[in-house]
Amino acid sequence: MNEARPNPGQDTSGRRLLALLAPAPKTALVTVAGVVVALALSSLLIALTGGSPLASVRALFQGSVADRAAWSSTLLYAAPLLLVAVGACVSARSGAFNIGQEGQVLVGALFAAWVGLRLAVTGPALLVVVLVAAALAGGAWAGLSSLMYRLRGVDIVVSTLLMTFVAQQLVAFAVNTPWLLRETRVGDAVVAPQSNPLPESALLGSFGEYPGLEVNGGLLIALAAAAVVATAIARTRWGFRLAMLGLNPLAARHAGVRVDALGGVALAVSGAFAGLAGAVLLTSPVGVHRLQPDMAMNIGWDGLLVALVARNRPVPAVPVALLFGALRSGGGFLAATGVPPFVVDVVKALLVLAFVAPPAVVAAIRRRGAAAPAAHAGHRSAPVAEGAAL
Repeated sequence: MNEARPNPGQDTSGRRLLALLAPAPKTALVTVAGVVVALALSSLLIALTGGSPLASVRALFQGSVADRAAWSSTLLYAAPLLLVAVGACVSARSGAFNIGQEGQVLVGALFAAWVGLRLAVTGPALLVVVLVAAALAGGAWAGLSSLMYRLRGVDIVVSTLLMTFVAQQLVAFAVNTPWLLRETRVGDAVVAPQSNPLPESALLGSFGEYPGLEVNGGLLIALAAAAVVATAIARTRWGFRLAMLGLNPLAARHAGVRVDALGGVALAVSGAFAGLAGAVLLTSPVGVHRLQPDMAMNIGWDGLLVALVARNRPVPAVPVALLFGALRSGGGFLAATGVPPFVVDVVKALLVLAFVAPPAVVAAIRRRGAAAPAAHAGHRSAPVAEGAAL
């Protein structure tokens, strides 16, 4: 019988590891360590490509947060990134993984440009119509993927991704077609594949003026969207049902949730925020106020990364969007040091891994540590059972 008693001296290393990797604070510790490793690898990559890590850091600092003008540029990029991320949080909450935000941004910008240039609306009402049209277009574009899933069983991840390429071709066709959105030819001048500039009444205003701190209205829209969605997710019945759907669709159906309708709405809302981000790109100083084929500038992809780093929570997405906005704003200054532009993308990828991987690593270690004592106890109980049988 003495053999069945647990030995308190055994498995102490596993218990210490479990204690060290207790939930939230310890996950934050591992995250900080991951960020340090990511920055070290980034510095090594910059050095291997012939650049100076210290000069690169100074360039990123000067281009993103060194002065008020740099902060203005960072905030301009952060606004559309935050809008895309907020929408991604909604779809991920429902269990649908929307990765077509890049195309939804383009479709939103396309319809915003068409409304801004074609409708005979004047004054501030034109800006409102432009923003609403972009949101509706982005939501409808994402809704097509939901419809394909409900009717034909097409996977949402696949359809949203492939619809991005359709959106790119649609925008390219629009800006190369004279009767649609190609810029007006003046005399014998060569026209470019882009639309005419939007009228002044369709542009977002700003608080402040360059070279001072300039806060564009797009950032205020993005912050308001993050606050509204965070409140709706945490405090409303709709948010509770959305979480139920994401955790267990079968249980949600038995609880009376209209699973198909709620999932489709969540995906459409995600697309609507991406479309609104396209309108912000078109109507804010971050762009040239013209529809162009490459105007999305990977905002859709980076906004999805913002949501992943923020773990699909709208409020933490705000500082993460600022971080990614700073990387975008400082990327131009980084090129001046001789560092290839792709290094900025590598740095973003490493930071995403540093923020996303630690929770999974900690959970895996905790499961392994919790399973070890149970397996050890089962192994020690075998002699006792054998002795009882004798």
